[in-house]
Amino acid sequence: MIVCLDDEITGETVEGIAKLKEELDPETTQVVFKDAGFADSNVKTNAIQILKQAGIDDVKSI
Repeated sequence: MIVCLDDEITGETVEGIAKLKEELDPETTQVVFKDAGFADSNVKTNAIQILKQAGIDDVKSI
């Protein structure tokens, strides 16, 4: 499980999470974001798509 509580989540942040998943190569990966950390819904949607491309389907924002 990777938890990101950043107040300014960017594409670079999300790509870093994707690289971390690749390096660690866990059986399953869940990512949890602080919803208020996204500047807008477009950033959130792009983040989810980047993670899906990296093989991470379990993404939540709270």
